Amino acid sequence: MKMSFRWYGADDPVSLAYISQIPNMRSIVSAVYDVKPGGVWSEASIAWIKAECEKYGLIFDVVESIPVHEDIKLGRGRCEEYIENYKENIRRVAKAGVKCVCYNFMPVFDWTRTQLDKAAPDGSTSLVMYMDQLRGLDPLNDGLSLPGWDASYEKEEMKELFRAYGQLGEEGLWRSLEHFLKEIIPVTEACGVRMAIHPDDPPYPIFGLPRIITCEKNLDRMLAIVDSPANSLTLCTGSLGCAAFNDIPGLVRKYAAMDRIAFMHMRNVQLMEDGSFEERGHLSACGSLDMYEITKALVDNGFDGYVRPDHGRMIWGETGKPGYGLYDRALGAAYLNGLFEAVEKAKGAN
Repeated sequence: MKMSFRWYGADDPVSLAYISQIPNMRSIVSAVYDVKPGGVWSEASIAWIKAECEKYGLIFDVVESIPVHEDIKLGRGRCEEYIENYKENIRRVAKAGVKCVCYNFMPVFDWTRTQLDKAAPDGSTSLVMYMDQLRGLDPLNDGLSLPGWDASYEKEEMKELFRAYGQLGEEGLWRSLEHFLKEIIPVTEACGVRMAIHPDDPPYPIFGLPRIITCEKNLDRMLAIVDSPANSLTLCTGSLGCAAFNDIPGLVRKYAAMDRIAFMHMRNVQLMEDGSFEERGHLSACGSLDMYEITKALVDNGFDGYVRPDHGRMIWGETGKPGYGLYDRALGAAYLNGLFEAVEKAKGAN
């Protein structure tokens, strides 16, 4: 596997110098953050990320993400223009050495949490989603802005998007995804890039918006649209794992054996009986997921893709972007390195 770490560029309080000190750290996961969805990234911006990483012995070969414009998801307006721009972005990042592009197809917002700083008994804080906090909220009439929502949308624009997605429905969103993939994947194949779709987070509808990358049946359907290793998964254990109906080690085992996992996001979550969940430390004992079995499923099936420690808690007084501090993600990387080494050596001894 190739250990990686997400970095948000020049404004990230976590420096590449610190990231490079994490044992076995190889790759940087980043993006161009000053271009709106649908735009074309400048070659100069891409080259700058590459050069900054190389200063610290790191490789910029994973993009997370090239955002998919809402017109593409809705199949309307400037859809075809934005798809052509997306193809050009693929060509440009590939030219700079990028091998994997993580993206998502979630309507309106990338992820939902009801709190970013839930305090644990030990004093750490983490991201959580509590159903009792979510229940009864009306995002269109209350002026609600939940974590993960795009703050650039005005209230009336948000209402129009909700209306449009309500009319589109799940099958309409599937049609848009099919069109997108059939246009994009031939380009990524030619460029040597693997597209790696990220699951919906959480993997079920929120406020009536359709979500489709949610479970084994739907993952199978997505992969079958274009049956190619270039059309693969970012298998996020925390996103899929916050729904009890997903067997995470089983999913990892299945899709790793098919060579359809390009990127692993590895973190733990604690599930509650009512469907609520809390993000926890990476260790298996900290949450509901068996990180050892997940790692074993990868190793047993010859996985050689990218891995990154996903969201971390805020610990030791650190402040910064919720979920993306240095300390707990570095601990997560060290823990995952240990799991992989142990499983690989045990497999070699058998």
